[in-house]
Amino acid sequence: MPVARPVKGPDGSRPRFSSDQIGFLERAAAEYGDIFRFRLFGMPVIVLNNPDHIHQVLVGNRHKYDKEVLLYKLVRPVLRNGLITNPGGELYMRQRRMMQPAFRPAVVARFADGMTDETNSMLDRWRDRYRPGQVADLSAEFSELTLHIVTRTLFSAQVGETARRFAEAFTETNDILGRFFRFPFPPLSVPTPAHRRLRRAIRRMDDCVSAFIERSSTPANAADSAGPDAGTGKPGHGIDLLHLLMNAVDEEDGGGMDFEQLHHEVLNIVVGAYETTTNAMAWAFQVLAERPDIEARLHEEIDTVLDGRPPGMDDLRRTPYARRVVEETLRMYSPAWQFMRRAREEDVLGGHRIPAGSNIYINSYILHRRPEYWEDPDVFDPDRFTPERSKDRNRHAYMPFGAGERICIGQHFALVELQLVLLAIAQRHRFTLPPGQPPVRPQPLTTLHPGGGVHLEVRPRSGAAGGTPPAHDGDGGEGQDGRPGPAADPRSAS
Repeated sequence: MPVARPVKGPDGSRPRFSSDQIGFLERAAAEYGDIFRFRLFGMPVIVLNNPDHIHQVLVGNRHKYDKEVLLYKLVRPVLRNGLITNPGGELYMRQRRMMQPAFRPAVVARFADGMTDETNSMLDRWRDRYRPGQVADLSAEFSELTLHIVTRTLFSAQVGETARRFAEAFTETNDILGRFFRFPFPPLSVPTPAHRRLRRAIRRMDDCVSAFIERSSTPANAADSAGPDAGTGKPGHGIDLLHLLMNAVDEEDGGGMDFEQLHHEVLNIVVGAYETTTNAMAWAFQVLAERPDIEARLHEEIDTVLDGRPPGMDDLRRTPYARRVVEETLRMYSPAWQFMRRAREEDVLGGHRIPAGSNIYINSYILHRRPEYWEDPDVFDPDRFTPERSKDRNRHAYMPFGAGERICIGQHFALVELQLVLLAIAQRHRFTLPPGQPPVRPQPLTTLHPGGGVHLEVRPRSGAAGGTPPAHDGDGGEGQDGRPGPAADPRSAS
């Protein structure tokens, strides 16, 4: 049996990683290939770029790895011991068993009409908010839309002051943590002005989540869970996700969640559903504005299938091109763009020795652009997800939601939401690039943001359902050599 080799990699790399995270990883992957190491704040980190190695860590040898690493220790003060940050073990498996039924496809389907209703309500507001061709801040619009959808499906409520306070506190928390992750000194325990603001923001988030849970625990709201609108996510009615979690029972021990654990899981769901979906929506429409050829194909499919009516759950299987647009958006701009694990015991990956205690880093942004698995990886091409072109691809080369027993519990929810929102908005509007707008670059924070946000010209589609004919029109935005701008020259924000 050959002796396992040590992992090689660039030296003196922390400053380059901190100042240009994506660029550093791309250059190192091009030089070292499947596996390399670098030092981050004196800590050795092993980066995996081979899908089979990643599958071994997340699935095949998952018992040898846990989440006791910097990335999750960093956000654990915010998310506590919810599914995202729980290091693993029996507590994680118990929570997963109890929560999984709430995210089954049959349950998610009951929220589809609510997702479409909230999207069309946003589009109705656009009639008064934007003239044809006026520039809209879509990052802000989608942030508000996602908040409406999360509030409706999780709490059966309309967005109110509590939800807005939560969004403001979360935005501040994410900004501080994103900057701290690039340079995690001094420790969060040191009361710097930024760290004091972080603690205040976390307290505000906690207060909002507690208020939501207490509201749903009142007898009147509990009684709504048996009404005729049960399961629809209609405000004031239904078995929303929170009620499902409050009544969840572990099939092995017969117990449920105490208030503290319920609080942690609700916080994890809101953060996971709010931040990542907002960014994915913004990326999708940025690319459509850059690629009018793709937008035209999407419109053709929508007009043929929907014939002027709002999209519903049954339309998802009838609109395969829209699904591929979503999948390609998540390939190029996965909001959950990085994962970490700790090797609890020694392992061997691709002939390389992985010592116990090693920090393993997996970056889907880099994995999803490796030319060994993706032809023309910097080109936005939804048709790469047709069955014919997908059949020979390594199935582990695509992982926007992670993999294995810790794959995102809300994967199906997110895909349904993204496709319905895409269908509803593209049915009524098209988007063009403002003249002279610079390319939008990825901004790697705790999630992958469009740097500076997405700002596009909004143009109602003539004769579209619910839309009004545009007063004036203009040319569609041109792509750059058929390539979306954000992928042409990726960089990190400093």
